[in-house]
Amino acid sequence: MNISPNRRILLVDDMPAIHEDFRKILIPHALENSDFNDFEAALFGDTPQVVAAAFELDSAYQGQEALAKVQSSLEAGLPYAMAFIDMRMPPGWDGVETIERLWQADARLQVVICTAFSDHSWDEVLARLDVRDRLLILKKPFDAIEVRQLANTLTTKWELSLQADAHLTRLETAVLERTREITRTNHALQTEINERKLLQEQLVQSEKLASIGQLAAGVAHEINNPIGFIFSNFGTLKGYLDRLFNMLALYQYAENSVNTPEFAAMLQDLREKMELDYLKQDIPQLMDESMQGIERVRQIVQDLKDFSRVDSAQGWLMANLHRGIDSTLNVAANEIKYKADVIKEYGAIPEIECLPSQINQVVMNLVVNAAQAIGTQRGRITIRTGMQDEQVWIEVADTGSGIPPETLNHIFEPFFTTKPVGKGTGLGLSLSYGIVQKHHGRFEVESVVGQGTTFRVTLPIRQPVQRTEERPA
Repeated sequence: MNISPNRRILLVDDMPAIHEDFRKILIPHALENSDFNDFEAALFGDTPQVVAAAFELDSAYQGQEALAKVQSSLEAGLPYAMAFIDMRMPPGWDGVETIERLWQADARLQVVICTAFSDHSWDEVLARLDVRDRLLILKKPFDAIEVRQLANTLTTKWELSLQADAHLTRLETAVLERTREITRTNHALQTEINERKLLQEQLVQSEKLASIGQLAAGVAHEINNPIGFIFSNFGTLKGYLDRLFNMLALYQYAENSVNTPEFAAMLQDLREKMELDYLKQDIPQLMDESMQGIERVRQIVQDLKDFSRVDSAQGWLMANLHRGIDSTLNVAANEIKYKADVIKEYGAIPEIECLPSQINQVVMNLVVNAAQAIGTQRGRITIRTGMQDEQVWIEVADTGSGIPPETLNHIFEPFFTTKPVGKGTGLGLSLSYGIVQKHHGRFEVESVVGQGTTFRVTLPIRQPVQRTEERPA
């Protein structure tokens, strides 16, 4: 930044003679006849005289007049660089008060106090003005060289001070911009860290689901084999028992044909001790209950397989949502059965294109959250489905405690949880939200404190052609 030289000086003194002396010192006669000197040099071939840069000298005879000139110079954008001020200027302000008033108007003004004597000690003057770096003292009678040196030095100092302030302003602006840039960078870095942390948690969750899927596959394989031959053996055993019961019936019929009374009594006594009549009734019931238990185990294994889709291609499939919801409810039965009754209100919906295991995960999170929101009194969880336009929707409604409005705005944020430490990661709804977004669907929630909460997930029947082929997360 280039700053034009400022040679403007204000002289404040009540003696007109002093003004004339300063004018002779600061505006030499040679400068007044500079045109004649240039003509003389051109005529006789002499070298023109080199003269110092001229000062602009303004005069004020009282402090009030000086203040008015300083104020008008500032308004015109032509401030004074310095001022020579007499200490005594009766009947108006003295030099100290004049300086105070001028500095209130222009804090940059460099000042020289001109005095032969003073009613104040210099310590009092300096203590009152309290700005020593802009104040010098010139004792009368003064020397012309000393006046010119002070004028040159202080006007130059004014320029340097202005340049320093401009440079400082540029530095402050640069520092502020750099600070903003660092803040933006830190914010972007923090955002990336949070995203990486979320991705890491999603990866951990994905690995957990993959492990559950592998475990389910192994469990299904290991359980299905013994269940298969147990089921087969039960069928064979039932046939054997039917044959034995037929034979026992014939034996019982033959008792009446035994001629020896003692032997007949012994057979009857044995039949009563064995409770043969009771066994004939209880054994088929035990067989039926065992068969039902085996069927239940087979269904649980199938539900695990359906939930994790370990027996299907890990990609986008046309899936039956009702089957996935039923499988999920069976897997989560232990979380629900002591808390709430489950009511299914399924509508007529088609199969949809989705990642089945991920949709099952969403349903699992909503159902488990609903169960956990229900207090000590047994509640109700209602699962509804329906279709609108080219979309299907799933609703999970509970009669739990509800979600306060101030909390409702944060439930999909990663790591946000109202559960006690160690009871929840705050990732369930966040991951579910991400899954629904990936399926080009949407999440909606309505909640009334003390009455319950309803989550609705809306999904397209067919995914857009441009969708990204992804493996389940």
